[in-house]
Amino acid sequence: MRILIVRHGDPDYEIDSLTEKGWGEAGHLAERLASEKIDAFYVSPLGRAKDTASLTLKCTGRTAEEKEWLKEFPVRIRRPDRDDKKMIAWDWLPQDWTKDERFYSAEHWTEPEAMAEADTKAEYDRVCGEFDKLLAEHGYVRDGKLYRAERPNNDTICLFCHFGLECVLLSHLLNVSPMVLWHGFCAAPTSVTTVMTEERRKGIASFRVSAFGDVSHLYVHREGPSFSARFCECFDNEEERHD
Repeated sequence: MRILIVRHGDPDYEIDSLTEKGWGEAGHLAERLASEKIDAFYVSPLGRAKDTASLTLKCTGRTAEEKEWLKEFPVRIRRPDRDDKKMIAWDWLPQDWTKDERFYSAEHWTEPEAMAEADTKAEYDRVCGEFDKLLAEHGYVRDGKLYRAERPNNDTICLFCHFGLECVLLSHLLNVSPMVLWHGFCAAPTSVTTVMTEERRKGIASFRVSAFGDVSHLYVHREGPSFSARFCECFDNEEERHD
């Protein structure tokens, strides 16, 4: 089984849609996905993800099933350096989160005060539980840290979603803390992450990432990815965002 996790195009958060560049990125993505054999499409209910998916669905004459849990991971926390307002759970300064070893642990990353008071574990478990239900529908049933291949297959499913949510799904499949993925990786707009099952012993499946954040469909058109999801390469780069 193959899972394609697609981040939405360059976002216009004010209207929950895409910028002009984002629509162009979505068009290039549609050309790429139209050449793939995809058995099922699933999409977040948020506008920027649905708009990104719309061009692929139009190009292929297909429809997508909307899944509420594919929306951006919604937990808001009080970040140590910003107690004046709540922030998204995965946007920490490195000098803050790296001091707590629990953040590196798949079992303990929700225990620090900021995460615990936001009931982060409950939402994480809910999303992962819904993800496992979908995988079970496609033949793979969670069993501890692995999956029982009850109906092994070579199907491909495509999920149109968001960066924070993508890292939640990957952390669950790989049994690692999402904090490491949130802060150590960047999936550019319309990037495609490919995850595949490996069934080296009959009936026992694990998942392996074969490509993360691929934007080759943009480079084919001599277009670079948009900056969204990244922060400044150097502090003095005033035109790049710091927070």
